[in-house]
Amino acid sequence: MQRKVLTAAIVVMTAGIWVAAWHAAAFTVSIVAELDRAATLTAIAPRAQTTIVFDRAGRPAFSFFVEQRSDVPLARVSRHMVDAVLAVEDRRFYSHHGIDPIRVLGAAYRNVRAGRIVQGGSTITQQLARAAQLTPERTYHRKIREILIAGRLEERYSKSQILEEYLNTVYFGEGYYGVEAAARGYFGKPAADLAVPEAALLAALVRSPSNDAPCTAPKRATARRNLVLRLMRQQGKITDGDLQAALAAPIPDASHQTAAGRYASNETGMYFQEEVRRQLVSMFGADRVLRGGLRVYSTYDPALQHEAERAVTSRIAQIVKMRPRARDLQGSLVSMDPETGDVLALVGGRDFEASSFNRATQARRQAGSAFKPIIYAAALERGYAPGTLLRDLDAPISAVGPSGVWLPSGEHERSEYTVRRALKVSSNRAAAQLLQQVGVSTAVHYAQRLGIDSELPQVPSLALGTGEVTLLELTAAYSAFATSGMVARPRLITRVEDPEGRTIWFAPEQRTQAISATTAYLMSSMLSDVVSSGTAANARVAGFSLPAAGKTGTTDEYADAWFIGYTPHLLTGVWFGLDRPAPIMRGGFGGVVAVPAWAQFMRQATKGAKADWYAAPADVERVAICRLTGVRATEACRHQDAAAAASVPTLVDAVYPAAQPETPTEPAEPPVYEDLFQVGSIPPDTCPIHGVAASPVASAEPSSATPLVDAAIRPASVISPGAAIRTGTRLFVEKVTGDDGLIRYVVKQR
Repeated sequence: MQRKVLTAAIVVMTAGIWVAAWHAAAFTVSIVAELDRAATLTAIAPRAQTTIVFDRAGRPAFSFFVEQRSDVPLARVSRHMVDAVLAVEDRRFYSHHGIDPIRVLGAAYRNVRAGRIVQGGSTITQQLARAAQLTPERTYHRKIREILIAGRLEERYSKSQILEEYLNTVYFGEGYYGVEAAARGYFGKPAADLAVPEAALLAALVRSPSNDAPCTAPKRATARRNLVLRLMRQQGKITDGDLQAALAAPIPDASHQTAAGRYASNETGMYFQEEVRRQLVSMFGADRVLRGGLRVYSTYDPALQHEAERAVTSRIAQIVKMRPRARDLQGSLVSMDPETGDVLALVGGRDFEASSFNRATQARRQAGSAFKPIIYAAALERGYAPGTLLRDLDAPISAVGPSGVWLPSGEHERSEYTVRRALKVSSNRAAAQLLQQVGVSTAVHYAQRLGIDSELPQVPSLALGTGEVTLLELTAAYSAFATSGMVARPRLITRVEDPEGRTIWFAPEQRTQAISATTAYLMSSMLSDVVSSGTAANARVAGFSLPAAGKTGTTDEYADAWFIGYTPHLLTGVWFGLDRPAPIMRGGFGGVVAVPAWAQFMRQATKGAKADWYAAPADVERVAICRLTGVRATEACRHQDAAAAASVPTLVDAVYPAAQPETPTEPAEPPVYEDLFQVGSIPPDTCPIHGVAASPVASAEPSSATPLVDAAIRPASVISPGAAIRTGTRLFVEKVTGDDGLIRYVVKQR
């Protein structure tokens, strides 16, 4: 019996030895593997680095990351930060070889008393080994592995390298990995500029970044920071004065962030940030954007972005208050430098969290009358001028359809307008006639020259803005009017650098001469009337007083409200509408819905700016035009009155009979108006009607530049009184070249 027991004991002991040997071998193998891993630490792939987007002033604005981390060399870390970390985490860092026996014994004593591991006693080297190589679990097995790996790290790296690696690895809470990200996140400054109390707070967060976070646990954060400060004083790193000043310093919270930090928060600039991200991903791929540590220099202006978002959201709130059914109303805004094309502010909707769809860059909507300036610019390029008279605007034009003709309706329609007046009141019929004269294909060509990339329908209704465009491309098109005909390609990013500071992508200013400088000046002159006393006059009512130009736009059923306007230095476009087109409100014209938001933004964006405007080109002249004849006025034209007009007989040419009288539809305009003409488009003739003596019968007449008309007037004096034109009848003159090559002036009446 005893023999059996002894045999069994031997078997059990042997099995135990074998099991222990197996565990020892397995542990040894694992230790060797960990040592090998530590030996190859320098070959480990670089950690994911944060891509930082800087604003136009070179300040960090946004970041893209998997882990919010930006590695920096030890030389770019404040000495106060180094002192604070060593004071609280490893005061004997420079004297041990990876393990601090004194600290280990102290931790062991506390762990034995607690019956579990409550304190690790780890050095900075051990913490680095744990962060880079091990799991965060607290076991004796892991602790032994940590010690072995720490020893290997000390063999392979200098103290400075270990400390640098540690500061770039450790987690400081709030999503910040590494001291650089933490310094910028908590204090809005680089790690190199950390002051004593700031460095002490970051060092205090290393032990428990979630529990001691200053934003969620300010009392614990303050107590922990003050402990670090006292340790720094005990170790002679700071003076008593430094200690007292640091103890009195506040800890950061949302209200203590810098202006740059506020504007770069998740509450502002999200549409701009997302558009930058989309462009970066298209160029470099998502992995490099999120992990590659790129340095992206953008055109972002945080102050203007803040004002842009406020203008859009406050205007939507005002409209919803007036019309609760418009609670889903959206708005967008683009503001850019017309000279460079730099997009300074970009709002794609009322709430990015609710909808990330960017209505400034992705949504294509009908532009309404905001498209008309493109047609007018094409007309000016083809010889029209602001003072050119457009007649017979009530005559239908040819169009595809059952009737074969089309006559657009509108709020401001008359049978006759100057080009300037037609644009000012946004006459649909004048725009349609100009499009017919210029040609649809020509207008589309100019739209493309002005940067409109969207496909446009080549139909007569294009004159009314039935083509769908984005707010960004239409706003950029107006840059040609603001900068002597040079259209600027919009850009949000100017250059991209790799983590070492090498430029890997650059976006130069792209400017193209789309229209002549003279056309641009004349367009600005006409569009300034729109703001001063036309459909955008609400900009003045809203308090915007600087010289400006622009054009409103409204689509059918008030589904879209636009305004694109500019000063010589800032160009801004605004759009409002519902994602599923529907009426915004009754009478929801662009001048009512969009202009107030534009004015609110521009008031803030141009605060303190001096009034200035464009100098007239040398080839632009102001010319007096006789409204009756449409040619250069004489002094007599200025003094004509109704009685004189009634005394002029009807002249009937053999080939061109006078038109039948029509009932006047609007009050008489002044007989002479002055407007701008480009040299070459000035009417070459003077008025053939009022260039003669006032009396129809004259014994002597001065020589005339229009003898054919004079000859026609003399025999007309014997026409019976019944043939005279009735008072109040509108007259106009047609200049006709006959088959014999002679020029005849035919006076007709409406």
